Amino acid sequence: MNSTLPTCCTPLDAHWPLPNALPDTVLLSTRFDPKQLLGDDFQRSAIEPPPSIQRSVAKRQAEFLAGRICARAALQQLEGSSVIPAIGEDRAPVWPAHICGSITHSTGRAAAIVANKQHWRGLGMDLENLLDSDRAERLAGEILTPAELQRMADGSRELLGLWVTLTFSVKESLFKALYPIVQKRFYFEHAEVLEWTQQGQVRLRLLTDLSGEWRHGTELEAQFGVQDGQLLSLVSIPA
Repeated sequence: MNSTLPTCCTPLDAHWPLPNALPDTVLLSTRFDPKQLLGDDFQRSAIEPPPSIQRSVAKRQAEFLAGRICARAALQQLEGSSVIPAIGEDRAPVWPAHICGSITHSTGRAAAIVANKQHWRGLGMDLENLLDSDRAERLAGEILTPAELQRMADGSRELLGLWVTLTFSVKESLFKALYPIVQKRFYFEHAEVLEWTQQGQVRLRLLTDLSGEWRHGTELEAQFGVQDGQLLSLVSIPA
């Protein structure tokens, strides 16, 4: 699996980084360093960069390459295929029709999760650098609903960065999990975090109708983990 790894990526890690391991999924991650990216890394990795990536800076190229390497290896492990998801017109990865999956990256780390749709209908994963309290306070109004802002105000200031990062990340994961199912865009104000635990459990509620099935008031579970100053969240929708 690691024979085609470029120098900029560490060997793929199959460790499950969240509280509850999902059966019938494969999650792989890698660490990457854009400064180590070489001109022929895409070619040697047998990954064709789309034009938008060819024109981009080394950081964007490295994170795209690292994410696609994780996705391809995860699909190989899941079902023996060597598919590399393309970028769709909506900028989301294009998976085989029977597969759901998610790719994420943040500073120096990328990950992908995949499953067969007979087991999971939707998977959304998001990785974010933890915000400090000052930045979290500045961004809170753009990310949090009025009810979430009230809960933030009632909480401890030392958890502010975690709370805002978590809310941002888990709503990104929710979008990634649900958008392929409902084919309808929605935004931060269209969902709210009802509660979360330090152990990594999250409960969310939709604040808008997305389809006949996914209506205002629908509640979903999510999970998250924090490692090395980064927060990883996952929303999983069973088949």
